[in-house]
Amino acid sequence: MQKGYSPISIYLHWIMLALLIGAYASIELRVVLERGSDARALIKVVHYMFGFSIFALVWWRLIARIRTASFEREKYGKFQEVVSKLMFIALYVLMIAMPILGYVLISAEGKDIAVLGMNLPLLDIQNEDLAHQVEEIHETFGKVGYFLIGFHALAGLFHHFIVKDDTLKRML
Repeated sequence: MQKGYSPISIYLHWIMLALLIGAYASIELRVVLERGSDARALIKVVHYMFGFSIFALVWWRLIARIRTASFEREKYGKFQEVVSKLMFIALYVLMIAMPILGYVLISAEGKDIAVLGMNLPLLDIQNEDLAHQVEEIHETFGKVGYFLIGFHALAGLFHHFIVKDDTLKRML
């Protein structure tokens, strides 16, 4: 068994963090831009691009996790093991569901979206009520995402500074 995460898992972890920061930053930045402006439209497209990139990368992360050798982790008790597994599931659900919800939202609004100069095909579900409902869910998941990502980061810092194990070092 190896001592830590595989290099591809480490690389994909930090790339995903950068994409998540970009997705969150771009959608938060849009509120300071004037409605209907080209800058606001551009920042939304940037947000969509981050979302699509997250959706593509999450599958590579799952494949890497399945295909790379696991390693023996420290034993911290059943509670921490359960919390760790629930966090893993919640983060992956977030990284898969959010882009899907975003795509459904764009489709329900009937908005065209160009990715790398090509319009994406939209689902044939244009409906204002559906768009509003999906937007509420998407925004709620986004708020939950702040908590999950923050809790994940705090857990890493807790292990590094309080428990003083090599959990964080293995991911660097």
